[in-house]
Amino acid sequence: MTPIKYSDLNSKQKEIYNFQKVAALLADYGFNCIKLADDWQGADFLAYHMDGISTLRVQLKSRLSIAKKYEGKELHMAFPVKGIWYLISHDKLVELVSQHCDWLKTDSWINKGAYTSAAPSKALLKAIDASRLQAHL
Repeated sequence: MTPIKYSDLNSKQKEIYNFQKVAALLADYGFNCIKLADDWQGADFLAYHMDGISTLRVQLKSRLSIAKKYEGKELHMAFPVKGIWYLISHDKLVELVSQHCDWLKTDSWINKGAYTSAAPSKALLKAIDASRLQAHL
């Protein structure tokens, strides 16, 4: 078996790869993840908890992202930053962004309704630290 290089994957392959990575981490937290064929109510996948009660609708991103179209939809965002995966409510993420960044004042947010960053500030990373997913074996 030969490991692949992420950079060699096309966009669909990257999405599947990222889903597998985050689903493996969520298994350690008692979640079973089901990839959806299309964005259902904004979600790329569902994460069902073993308690039989909790279900998360998750939008999967390759970097930290917020978008007006996700506001108020009870979506969670899953994304990596420097190889560390995070899972956080979109609306909570927007709230933390407003407290620690000026993204909501940018042309991208105001006119295009979205903002993404591959390198968020140290302050924002500290604010979302509780949402970091860690492997537990």
